Amino acid sequence: MTEEKQNEQFDETNDQAQSVATEDVGTNETESVDNTENVEEVEEEKLVEIPEAELEELKQKVNIEEEKYLRLYAEFENYKRRMKQESSIMKDYQAQRVLTDVLPALDNMDRALQQEGESEDFLTFKKGVNMVYNDLLRSLKDNGLEEIESYNQEFDPNVHQAVMQDSNPDFESGVVTEELQRGYKLKDRVLRPAMVKVNE
Repeated sequence: MTEEKQNEQFDETNDQAQSVATEDVGTNETESVDNTENVEEVEEEKLVEIPEAELEELKQKVNIEEEKYLRLYAEFENYKRRMKQESSIMKDYQAQRVLTDVLPALDNMDRALQQEGESEDFLTFKKGVNMVYNDLLRSLKDNGLEEIESYNQEFDPNVHQAVMQDSNPDFESGVVTEELQRGYKLKDRVLRPAMVKVNE
């Protein structure tokens, strides 16, 4: 076989191989397109149209559940706020019972300081009582105790207890002319009203 014939056979074989490869590629592309169309058809089949009545019912159910959630959330927020307020009130007034029990001791010290005497022993004793009284009163005030102002103040039934009437021309009508027993309050809560004499 001559070299020229060998070359012709080689070219024919090469052409056949290329033709087969081209057919395979075309077949693969056709199959790919077919597969894509099949997927699209399946997806279209899965998309089921929901009836209008059923859709409306589902919307109503969602709205109902949303309202329940919002109501529950609001109740929980109110509960937290209420517990915070109660805790604050308990903290503010936790000393109320102790302060109320101490008031008679303050009254006794106050009465003792109103006594008069001239002896050195008496003056020394009175000075000691006065120091204890002031220290105790300062500590109680640091814990929220406040004295109720009474003398020369307009009578207030919320903080004053009228036990006597007076006819003093130096005071206007309804004004406290004398404080008979000191009153106290814990912040805005009255522990004990002041006993007073009120001008007619």
